[in-house]
Formats: sequence, C-alpha cells, structure tokens
Amino acid sequence: MTTEEKLLKIPILSWFVKLFLKIKVPGLEGMSLYNVLEMYVLGIVRGALTARAGGIAFSFFMALFPFALFILTLIPYITIEGFQAGFMDFIHQALPPQTFEAVDSVLNDIINNKYSGLLSFGFIMSIILMTNGINALFGGFEDSYHKLQTRSMIRQFLISMAISIVLALLLLVTVAVIIYFEIAISSFKEKGYVSDDLFWIDMGRYVIVLAMILITVALFYFFGTKEGRQISFFSPGAVLTTLLILLNFNIFGIYVRKFAQYNELYGTVGTLLVLMLFIWLNSIILLLGFELNAAMIGLKRNIKANNEQ
Repeated sequence: MTTEEKLLKIPILSWFVKLFLKIKVPGLEGMSLYNVLEMYVLGIVRGALTARAGGIAFSFFMALFPFALFILTLIPYITIEGFQAGFMDFIHQALPPQTFEAVDSVLNDIINNKYSGLLSFGFIMSIILMTNGINALFGGFEDSYHKLQTRSMIRQFLISMAISIVLALLLLVTVAVIIYFEIAISSFKEKGYVSDDLFWIDMGRYVIVLAMILITVALFYFFGTKEGRQISFFSPGAVLTTLLILLNFNIFGIYVRKFAQYNELYGTVGTLLVLMLFIWLNSIILLLGFELNAAMIGLKRNIKANNEQ
C-alpha cells in the first residue's frame, strides 16, 4: 500500500490529500502539489538533515571571521563616506541579540591589523577559508536523499570560490545601497516630501536586506549543484528559505532576550554558543529550502525517465 493510499484512509488528512492532488504544479507536466510535498517530506525524513546542518554550521562558523577579513580589507578601497561605520551597523543588526559584543572585538582587531592588504597572506587565506564554508554547504546539498549529480572536487571548489567573492561584493553593494537610501530619505525630509524619515529608513532597510537574503539563497541553490539550474533562479525553495530565515531571526531574538541564559552559565563563551546555534538553525533552514527544489528536480527526472521508456 502506497503512502497516498494510507493517507486517504485517514478522515481529516484524506481531504487535504484530495485537495493537493487537484492542484497541478507548473513545469512538472501535470504532477500535483501532493507529489511535490510527498517527495519533499521523504527527502527531509530520510536525508539526515540535522547531521548535514551540523557539518555546514561548523564550516560556516570557521569561515565567518575570514569572510569578515575579506570584507574589511576591501573597505578602504571604497570611497563612500561612513561606509565602515555603516558596515558595522549592518553587522550589528544582522546578528542575534547579545552576540555583537564578542564579534565587534574581533572585527576591530582585524581593522587594526597592518597586514590586511590585497596581496597579504591573511587576505589570501581568508578567500580559501570562506570558500571552504560555501563548499561545505554545496557538499551538504549533494548529500540529499534525492541523489543529485555531483561535480568534480576542483570544479566544486572553484565555483564555491566564485560564489564566495560574489557574496562579499553583494554585501558591500547592500551596505552602499542602504547608505545612499538613508541620504536620499534625509534629503526628502528636508524638502518636505516625507514627514517621518525613520519609518521610511526602517522600511527601506527591511526591503533591501530582504532582497539581499533572497538573492543570496537563490545563488546557493542555482549554482550549488550541477542540476540546480533546472529550477528558476528565484525558486520556490529560495522563497521558502528567505521567509523562514526572517521568521527564525525574530523568534530566535525573542528566545535569546527572554529565555536563554547562556551568558550567565558560560560567561563570554555563551556568546559564541548563541552564535553557533543561530548558524546551525539557519543551516537547517537552507537545507529545508534546498530539499524542496531537490524534490522538484527529482520529479522532473522521473518524468523524463518515464517519457523515454
């Protein structure tokens, strides 16, 4: 007996199954929403999601400060006034509560180092280490239950390096856009076009950061695997992940402020535990969104195989 037949025998679930069977997914040649959800849940249950997320989170954590070194090395070459302060403010708002203090000391230490030139050993190592973080994520994608095609190790590393550099540039562009947007809103207020500049600044920041997260996730999914380009760039998985990341940030912030006692139990080490937990949760979310795309790719593969028979 198939899973579908079992679910149809359960009174309440049978209604949802029949409804989802009627909804056809565009681009899947008549396959229903139920088929996608069944493949998706199967990938989550059998895909060792938390174990894969743990490996990704560790590599991301190791790549976090090398990534910061890469960014901070490029900042002196950017001629926008107040860019470094804007970048630090962006990081402050992007991190979960009670973690910026520990990160801030490390970032200031990097800023004060004299070896941070474009040809320095530290800068080159930062590229390699941040590439390793992206490479671990892509490796986690390839370990999906849906058995996607894999690339060679060298090709995967080169693509990971390219995506790492693109993400760094995307972050710099995002900070620059936020700075120019705030200047524009202040100018509009002086001319009387807007009355509450703080509302528009907060709203603009939110939209800009939302767009950055969506583009970042879409880059991961589109280039993360060999078959990733079979789905549109702004894929359903990318949209789902973006929404879950925003939800996680808000819920996790409430949890840290109201319930977590890491700093009282572990002192300053508690800050790193909070940061690691935050990265691990977002790693799970990245895999959840990817599994949705992988399920659709798997269905397309099955459809193609059936048509060739």
